Amino acid sequence: MADWIWYPGDFEIHQGMLQNCVREERGMRWPAYWYMDDCLRNVRLFREYDLMEETAFRVKICGIGYVRVNDEKHRCNEAIVCGPGKTLIEIFVANPEGLPCAYADGPVIRTGPDWSADDLAGNIGAAGTSCLYRSPEQDPNRIFYQEEQIPCACRREVNGGFLYDFGRAVTGKPHFLSFPAGTKVTVCYGESETEALDVERCYYKEDNADEHTEFSRRAFRYLYIPEKEGEKITLEAVHQFIPFPKRGTFRCSDERLNRIWETAEETFRLCCGLFILDGIKRDQWIWSGDAYQSFFVSQYLFGEEELVQRTLTALRGKDPVRQHMNTIVDYSMLWIVSVRNYYEMSGNLGFLEFIYPKMISLLEYCLEQTNDLGFLYGREGDWIFVDWADLDKEGCLCAEQALLAHSLRSVLECARALGRDASVYGKHLEKLSGNITRYFWDEEQGGFIDSYESGKRKISRQSNLWAVLFGAADEKQKDSILRNVIQNDAVAPITTPYFKYYELDALAEMGELEEVYRRILEYWGGMLDMGAVTFWEEFDPSQTGTEKYAMYGDPYGKSLCHAWAASPVYLLSRYFAGLYPTKPGYQEFGVRPEGIRILEEFSFVLPVRSGSVRIFWKKPCLSIFTDMPGGKLILGEKAFPLIPGKELKLEV
Repeated sequence: MADWIWYPGDFEIHQGMLQNCVREERGMRWPAYWYMDDCLRNVRLFREYDLMEETAFRVKICGIGYVRVNDEKHRCNEAIVCGPGKTLIEIFVANPEGLPCAYADGPVIRTGPDWSADDLAGNIGAAGTSCLYRSPEQDPNRIFYQEEQIPCACRREVNGGFLYDFGRAVTGKPHFLSFPAGTKVTVCYGESETEALDVERCYYKEDNADEHTEFSRRAFRYLYIPEKEGEKITLEAVHQFIPFPKRGTFRCSDERLNRIWETAEETFRLCCGLFILDGIKRDQWIWSGDAYQSFFVSQYLFGEEELVQRTLTALRGKDPVRQHMNTIVDYSMLWIVSVRNYYEMSGNLGFLEFIYPKMISLLEYCLEQTNDLGFLYGREGDWIFVDWADLDKEGCLCAEQALLAHSLRSVLECARALGRDASVYGKHLEKLSGNITRYFWDEEQGGFIDSYESGKRKISRQSNLWAVLFGAADEKQKDSILRNVIQNDAVAPITTPYFKYYELDALAEMGELEEVYRRILEYWGGMLDMGAVTFWEEFDPSQTGTEKYAMYGDPYGKSLCHAWAASPVYLLSRYFAGLYPTKPGYQEFGVRPEGIRILEEFSFVLPVRSGSVRIFWKKPCLSIFTDMPGGKLILGEKAFPLIPGKELKLEV
């Protein structure tokens, strides 16, 4: 089987640029506001063969170009005969309007990852491919979605018009099943019923729609036709998606927790296509902070590497670095850490080799804005984000320093895996680590302050959680942070699922799994109590009216299906099931099922490389089965080897 091929990274970068231009708001298109790279416009794709006999092949390209066989030119789309002997096949292709790529197929000569790509300026690498593009009919400049017809779950008359509820979130298009000829209507979209009924202010609206209207791909649960003609209209939704395998599953004795897993999975699947997006309705952009958490969810739900690779590559773009990722300083560093995390999950040295130079150039860009103490500060135009919270951001922020230290450690680990010398970053790390404690630790308050320059000595959960998770806090400091910050109601609470993830991850790391369990049920369960069918970008239980849909000063600005809200999948898999790699790519892995202390019964099936591990608990019996080598069950101080193909049963 042949593959479409292109210059390495260019498919992801080009499609990422297109993705960051799809945002639509109230009839206005809104491209991302940061610098966007695009693909090369002309490339050479080549491979040398040692042919044993004469053979034929054909080449299809996207763009204009030709094929050269041992210096002899040939047209594309025609049979080319060559061999025997050493034969150099070169495909020259340019595409002024999109991604230049090629597809060659024959009994022997076929394009694939064993081909090379040249930017015609001396930079050569292994050709890029994707498992999504293996047919000559598939143009890699287009996205090919599978489709599912979603019937209307409920239709009712409201304010003289008709409201259609599909019972779930959809990314796709309305499809009229019956429509009175000559009629034109307005179609209002909504993630919520309230939004769909707000004809003037709903995010998406199609005016003058009829049976011939070509609808754009949009996100919605509800559709509202305000005209009385809606009575004669029947419609369905066409959900468009890229399928991902269902490799991670979970059931337990707590039905509320089961619903939380199912809703988190639905949320995450909707946010995954060519890339992991932040949400399905509002901006649909690729954000590094959202992706950082999403990669952990993908690891346990899909075990799918290419989705993560595409997202990392699209986010990073090309060198030189011109600005911070998504203009956010912490998002640049979260990307660096994500590469390290991806390698730990996949063990893919080939991708690490490809992306490592871009890790270094981005880290160097960050280090250019550090002071004599090694602290990172924001430059003009930089966004120091961390979270939607009231942090003391005057001067250097503690949370950013903890993340910078973790970025340095991540690069050092990746350098070791590749056999590279990165000792210079070890010196940066040593200076930075000492100064974080010296300048930000407040012994009296028992935690890290946001800023030492402002004089306010403000304590936030965000700075302390990153200090715990990113290695800036020692064990004694972690104990103090747990008591004085995380379990202290006087410290401002977290209202975003984005930072709820960090809070619960830190609690779980410190052994407070009962608290994690309670907060998952309370926070994500609270959204279910509000009628959520997917999890939201932000949730404040005190907001019970229409204000619960508002954000960014917009009455419907809050995303009701947001990737970072799917973190219960990770928390349950990592800590309740207790699955984690102990060597890159799960060549060795541990199973420490701490959930047996909390739940009476549960079952997990989770991906491990090309196989899986099954964990079943019904008090007091625990059984583990895996078809992959390298596993170890850990219970307290005891360890039990997991033998592939043999079930391990224990009474606990």
